[in-house]
Amino acid sequence: MSSYARSPSRRHGHVVGTGLVALDRIHVGSPQPLFEELGGSCGNVLISLAMLGRSVTPLLRLGTDPVGARLEQDLRLAGADTRLVWRRGEVRSPVIVELLDPVSNEHSFSFTCPQSSERFGTYQPITRCELEPARTTLSACTIFYADRLSSTICDAMEEAADGGAIIHFEPSSIADQMLFRRALSVAHIFKYSVERLPMDIATWLRPEAFSIVTAGSLGLEVRHKGDVHHCKAWFADQVRDTCGSGDMVTLGLLDAIIQSDAYAPEKLSVKTILEGVSSGQRLAAANCAYVGARGLFRERGASYARSILTDAEPRVTLRA
Repeated sequence: MSSYARSPSRRHGHVVGTGLVALDRIHVGSPQPLFEELGGSCGNVLISLAMLGRSVTPLLRLGTDPVGARLEQDLRLAGADTRLVWRRGEVRSPVIVELLDPVSNEHSFSFTCPQSSERFGTYQPITRCELEPARTTLSACTIFYADRLSSTICDAMEEAADGGAIIHFEPSSIADQMLFRRALSVAHIFKYSVERLPMDIATWLRPEAFSIVTAGSLGLEVRHKGDVHHCKAWFADQVRDTCGSGDMVTLGLLDAIIQSDAYAPEKLSVKTILEGVSSGQRLAAANCAYVGARGLFRERGASYARSILTDAEPRVTLRA
């Protein structure tokens, strides 16, 4: 019996995600921030999907502080379902400072205030208190996204996988090898950068899973059952800020999966994955012309982003 058949109440196209959602404070050659907006990898992907009209439910643990209120409000105004955004008094919501050099267009990140050197709040993973009310939603979602790991997040991944969801795992580091192996054992799509993780880490995946290996301006590779598909990077007409490029690729991929009606892991195809990452690469290239991880959405709007995703054509080379 298929996973879909086990879950007749599944909400087609519904995405649940957990991970880093933070307030980005963008400094462009100045000690004073130019602006601030919701960010973090998970935050960028989920809020952008919501702005594109997709059904999105963030599963988050934030603070009762003004930053937490701002993040929840931004998600809600974008169209996300925020009933699983939990705000706790003991949590300080995360803030990330992006320092952008307007001459070199290079950026760096800081977790302290440039003026006061105050240490900002940092990411707090969901706990059992946040997971338990989310189980019904998890078991009925189409895609579960995670960019951070904890024992509870692994539980959430397994809950969603048992319901038949496609599990997209996009980590930036390996903090706990046992948890990492546990996550890879249920992941259907594993996206990672060769600049952060070793290339052979994907050998821990289940045989039928897809791995997406990114290499910045060199493009990326989609690997599946021994085949390697190289996707050339799109040329950026203007580069002001490359922050958020990987998140735009993920956005294109998840949007394409929803568009294809691949509502179960067994319906994922190489064609859909390649079309999705290519659309995301084109969006990432266009986003480089704007400041901030979601500058294109902020300056041009979701309809413009949609037009870029729709017009993209895959540029793929199959390697033996």
